[in-house]
Amino acid sequence: MLGCIIQARMGSTRLPGKVLELVDGKNPSLLYTINQLKESKYLKKIIVATTTNPEDNVIFDFCQKIDIDIFRGDPENVLSRYYECAKSFHLSSILRVTGDCPLIDPKIVDQGISKFLENKYDYVTNTFPRSFPDGNETEIFSFDTLELAHKNARLPSEREHVTPYIRNNKQQFKIYNFSYSENISNLRWTLDYDVDLKLINEIILKINTRPIHLEDILNLFKSEPNLKKINQDHKPNEGYMKSLKDDEEFTRNSSS
Repeated sequence: MLGCIIQARMGSTRLPGKVLELVDGKNPSLLYTINQLKESKYLKKIIVATTTNPEDNVIFDFCQKIDIDIFRGDPENVLSRYYECAKSFHLSSILRVTGDCPLIDPKIVDQGISKFLENKYDYVTNTFPRSFPDGNETEIFSFDTLELAHKNARLPSEREHVTPYIRNNKQQFKIYNFSYSENISNLRWTLDYDVDLKLINEIILKINTRPIHLEDILNLFKSEPNLKKINQDHKPNEGYMKSLKDDEEFTRNSSS
């Protein structure tokens, strides 16, 4: 079975509690992520994977309230959390989504899933290299691929960000990257900072159709170009860049 695992926690260092921030004045970001993904033609199950930390009890309670499957696992080793979650729900293939993507486009998700299903790829993504706006990261992989990563990943970044082991060992896996027609990865509508929340609020309030698609947001930016300047000072992958620095320290300590 193909299922989506959404990683979500309250303990974000940049914007604590962001997954339950109200992005339209009344509904939390995580609900938008879930509702966008429900529009996928392929997903059979959506699971939120949070941590065992007491502060994440509110995520557990929220998912129970809206009748979404919930799994609790390792707070730091997110790769382990994904593996144990996928094993618990008997998933053969996994779509990985982070809980800070309330405007993830289900059409982009389905583009990746269809490529994965029609071909015998181990890992399909749109992040290697990036061309889509930040907040539309799509990664699909088989359970066997996840299991190999879980058994062999050693670096902190590989444990925290789930899929770097696959990309770091591309000779072991059949990988496909799908791209947008042009590189617009400088745009972002992920939720990491207060300015991101401000932009996402504007997008949701100004676009009336649901689900919200990439083209809807691009058209909005054409008519109101100042909107995309709201959060332009932040770059994609800032959290991953920090993890790479942790890798350097880990490698030094391991060799000493």
